[in-house]
Amino acid sequence: MDTPIETIELGGVGLLRFLWRQLTSMRTALILLLLLGVAAIPGSLIPQRTQNPMKVRDYFIDDPSVASWMDRFSLFDVYGSAWFSAIYILLFISLIGCVLPRSFEHLRAVRALPPLTPKNLDRMELHQSWAGSGDELTAARAWFKQKHFRIREFEGAISAEKGYVRETGNLFFHLALILILVGVSVGALFGMKGEAIVNVGERFINIPTTYDSLSYGKLFNDASLAPFSLKIEDFQAKYDPLTNAPEDYTLRVSAIESPGSQAKSKVIKVNAPLSFGSTNIYLQANGYSPVVTVRDKNGAVVLQGPTPFLPQDANLTSIGAIKVPDSDPQIGFVSSFLPTASRDKVRGGISAFPEALDPKLLFSVWQGNLGLDRGIPQSVYRIDTSKMQQIGLHSLKVGETFVFSQGSITFDGFVPWVNLQVVRDPGKLYALLGGIVAILGLLASLFTRRRRIWIRVNQSSQVEVAGLAKNGAPGLDKEIAAFVTHLKKVEK
Repeated sequence: MDTPIETIELGGVGLLRFLWRQLTSMRTALILLLLLGVAAIPGSLIPQRTQNPMKVRDYFIDDPSVASWMDRFSLFDVYGSAWFSAIYILLFISLIGCVLPRSFEHLRAVRALPPLTPKNLDRMELHQSWAGSGDELTAARAWFKQKHFRIREFEGAISAEKGYVRETGNLFFHLALILILVGVSVGALFGMKGEAIVNVGERFINIPTTYDSLSYGKLFNDASLAPFSLKIEDFQAKYDPLTNAPEDYTLRVSAIESPGSQAKSKVIKVNAPLSFGSTNIYLQANGYSPVVTVRDKNGAVVLQGPTPFLPQDANLTSIGAIKVPDSDPQIGFVSSFLPTASRDKVRGGISAFPEALDPKLLFSVWQGNLGLDRGIPQSVYRIDTSKMQQIGLHSLKVGETFVFSQGSITFDGFVPWVNLQVVRDPGKLYALLGGIVAILGLLASLFTRRRRIWIRVNQSSQVEVAGLAKNGAPGLDKEIAAFVTHLKKVEK
């Protein structure tokens, strides 16, 4: 008769202990790290609502049912979704629960003395034995200290050990990963990022309505914005006349750090941002804003001023839309701006050089409903002409005017614009420090060999030497050979 097998119920506490051990295992941490990488893929392939709302809107227009299901799974907001946050938090907990106990255990091991010399050294690796002179322990002690071994002497034997830096580097690598996660978390909670295109001569005030795009961390709000303002005084771009490659960008601004403070002249370059506390202002891009005056058929001015155009190539061939909603009927100009006008057989009008040496404005004139009152976001650089009528096509140089059936347009000139990127990332220092420590820890882990060497000299001056390489690390045979050679030289 078979003996029944008794099963032991875990209970609530036992179950929690079991789940904790599974979560804090290195295997689980690696799986979660892999899952985090896989979970980030949709955020790279699918447009995100915080970065490109126009593309997200196109998804809903093209296929509303599929887009609705994608939105339910937060595929348009991957990095702020509950499932991505769950993986991130579980990975954070897993690394802490896995690495911290190992760190304390390693600290105790580092402070402890090496283990005693085994009784049977002949069972260890690379065992050697010979008749000595009796001075081998003194020579061995000096050699071990020279090679930075930790030693322990007991009853005519020395136990030496080194290579704890390997485990230390391994732990520092994993602790650095935690620090990187902390830095990313702090940035995601308390950081912000915004971009704004500002024409030279205009003022930028750090309030939400000034930005073209703006995203906040979970615990960031409007009141947390730094109260600075900038006036764009001048922008200079230098280009190589042979290759058209940019050589230098210099942006000069008049900066007011807080209301009531004095304006100070500052310079911003591509790799030299302007800082206000933890908020940095970067020079991100540049282009041109054609300045036009549009009049209706009665001669009244319905639009006057610069309109930013979007560069399409390295020579700043730019496209843009000049929208005149106040005219009756509404007028739109689908336009291109050529800083140095030239012509290509295939592409047509292009710019031959990024500096404005021979500027020209090309446009087609459309009348009809611009669709600005539909409540649907649309690009400031494009016009939906599907329900409009073309009433003109022309090109202008600075100072010229084109008259069409509903009025006229004058090309008054142009002003440069700059794209300012305002970033507050309080966690970047932690992430940078974590990255540096991770690299150093990884190097220490890869290039350090942990090993033990023992020597015993008995009363009859018989010398025994043996060693042990942890994790089968190579090089122990050469070190033992050098150690034995040193001892035998001393004997002579």
